Amino acid sequence: MRVPILLSIVAVLTWACEKREAVVAVTAVARDIVLAADKTVVSARVASGATFASLLRDQGMTAMEIADVAARVAAVFDLRKVRAAQPYRFERAIDGVMRRIEYEIDGDRFLRVSREPAGDWQATVLPIPKTLRVETIRGTIDRQAPSLVAAVDAAGETIDLTLALAEIFGGDIDFNTELQPGDRFELTVEKQFREADVFAGYGPILAAEFSNAGRRVRAVRFTDADGKPAYFDERGVSMRRFFLASPLKFQPVVTSGFSRSRLHPILREYRAHLGVDYRAPAGAPVVAVSDGVVVSAGPSGGSGRMVHLRHANGFESEYLHLSAITVRAGSRVHQGELIGRVGATGLATGPHLDYRLKKNGAFVNPLTAHRSMPPADPVPPTRMSEFTTVRDRAFASFSVPAVTRASIP
Repeated sequence: MRVPILLSIVAVLTWACEKREAVVAVTAVARDIVLAADKTVVSARVASGATFASLLRDQGMTAMEIADVAARVAAVFDLRKVRAAQPYRFERAIDGVMRRIEYEIDGDRFLRVSREPAGDWQATVLPIPKTLRVETIRGTIDRQAPSLVAAVDAAGETIDLTLALAEIFGGDIDFNTELQPGDRFELTVEKQFREADVFAGYGPILAAEFSNAGRRVRAVRFTDADGKPAYFDERGVSMRRFFLASPLKFQPVVTSGFSRSRLHPILREYRAHLGVDYRAPAGAPVVAVSDGVVVSAGPSGGSGRMVHLRHANGFESEYLHLSAITVRAGSRVHQGELIGRVGATGLATGPHLDYRLKKNGAFVNPLTAHRSMPPADPVPPTRMSEFTTVRDRAFASFSVPAVTRASIP
């Protein structure tokens, strides 16, 4: 009996040792496995002078392949609009076959060209995935930040937000002359972020408050009676005036005011200056201060290139010394629409905008006339209850800062 039992024990021990060795061997092999890459990716930016075809050619694609891809893309995107410095990405299979091409059209869209299993190319324009955040921003006018531009910059934001804030309050606050140390602003704004939390631009300002020289001005974004978003004060009065505060995108520096007798800087004689000179860099955009019709657009003697607009209620506006004009006589323009760019044509010592305003055929001071312009239509009584709800919800976040998130498709 002892021999069979002994043999059984030896057999069990032998089986256990073999099993352990097998496990150890498998473990050792698993650590040594290296997976081969199934694709190669090339990412870069479009070089100056490059075209879509040249990018594909540089990747070794044949003329026939390039023509095939271009034909597919042409149905969804104009290849002539490929721009330098825009990102692109090529993806190849491990055997070298191109299987995907992506090009970023702008901050919101990208072009994708993919090879289907059957070998055909498919081109689509897709939205760039983004995350939307609503954030509260605060800033103060002080010695370190004496202007709105500087205060917004100190708050960690860009000039785009400055322009948007100035546009909202431009009819109530002259950011060139009325800012005081201690003035404060607070606003909630939509921000867009791409992958890896990369900032991708601003959405609309939802609500804003500006404390200026002891007075508080508030604005909230609300859809008006025409279904368009607009800004209104706490009482539902429109923040939009009949005229914009300035024909330039931001409150500029006034270098020469309205005068019946001014020493002309070139002619060196006293004569009337029936407008306002704004300091601005050459090429800065000039916009229509109100809806109107273009009376004339072109050279006008000492005024250089000039645009003349006719508005409602007997008003006319003129924009002098332009370097370029973007409208034609007889066309209609809307408030805020680009009509030209700052220049130094005609009798001018340097780039600036001479802006003039007429009322019933007589020149008037634009600075005082703009401030007296009536606002646009208020929130209608039938929608005041809805407006009050939106207003209270918007300003509640000012006292309790909050950040909300939503997905942008």
